[in-house]
Amino acid sequence: MIYVIYLVTGFLAGVVGGLLGTGGCALMMPVIRFGFHFDPAFAVGTTLTAVVFTAASGAIQHLRMKNVDKDTAFLTAYSGILGVIIGSIIFGYIKQYGELIDLIIGIAFIIVSIRMLYEGIFPGKQMAQPAPEIPGKPLSKNILGSAIGALTGIIGLGGGYALVPTYIYFLKAPVKLAIGTSMAAFVWMALVGAIFKLVQGVVNIPVAIVLGIGALIGAIYGAKLVAKFKPNVLKALFGILFLYVSLKYILLYFGVHI
Repeated sequence: MIYVIYLVTGFLAGVVGGLLGTGGCALMMPVIRFGFHFDPAFAVGTTLTAVVFTAASGAIQHLRMKNVDKDTAFLTAYSGILGVIIGSIIFGYIKQYGELIDLIIGIAFIIVSIRMLYEGIFPGKQMAQPAPEIPGKPLSKNILGSAIGALTGIIGLGGGYALVPTYIYFLKAPVKLAIGTSMAAFVWMALVGAIFKLVQGVVNIPVAIVLGIGALIGAIYGAKLVAKFKPNVLKALFGILFLYVSLKYILLYFGVHI
């Protein structure tokens, strides 16, 4: 019965990821951390492993739809893999310090919540036609890829959470191209990060597989539901939710439960 609940959790996370273009890990991680009382390190490792499923599926779909700047994806992916390796080594030293991991994730979720609240209250104009490529110098893309890869290795978040807004706000990429290129690059970061987490012994493999399958199915439905909801309203609502999540993580570090 518990695995049915994990499947539903993955499905709902996938729906939210498909709706918001942020990936399912931003919802999946706090749910298994607080809802199922996972150890902080296991919450990171299990979530990152589960996300490999949705990232791979999303990358394939966006490649078919020609929403991927292949050169940028390659630059970000190989530099991101280097970052993941560095971040995973750092994670290996701090994995036993659960409170510190909670604090780092809580700070990261503040960024998520502020981004969503801002985009919900001040929705930007989207370009009608996707550009053929994402602007920016190769060095800039390598630096961004390495930084986000390191973040992925440490806290298991990086795709829609960090890459998409980076492409949009720093490199001025159209939204659809940013999401597609993010998926194509992040799948390799997630895969390498998952391998490290498996070696480090912080992955509940059965749960990761069930969550991943649920998220994979949910992402398909979430993408279809986009047209039926106003994205800015959804982002504002989830921005409030993630603000609560961030405070929960941070206050837990100080022994306060909310």
